Amino acid sequence: MQTLAELGEAVSARRKALGLNQSDVALRSGITRESLVRFERGQVSEFGSRKLLAVLAVLGLEMAFTEVGVSGTLDELRRERGGA
Repeated sequence: MQTLAELGEAVSARRKALGLNQSDVALRSGITRESLVRFERGQVSEFGSRKLLAVLAVLGLEMAFTEVGVSGTLDELRRERGGA
C-alpha cells in the first residue's frame, strides 16, 4: 500500500470480512462514524496515527514496515523468477 486511499480500502475490506459495521468499529475505536466512512472511501487528506492505530486494533491488524525496493528473501526471489 502506498496511499491513504489504499489503506482505507484495505480497512473497509477487513471490516466487511469480519462482519462488522462502520458504527461498531468507529465506536470501539473512539472515532466518529463519519470519520471512518470518509477514511474508507478515500475522502480524507490525512488520518491521524492515533485514529489509524485504534481502527487497526479493533480489526485485529497491525502495521509492518518494509524498505522500498527490498525484494524479500532468497526463496521469494526464486518463486518470482519461476523457481530458478
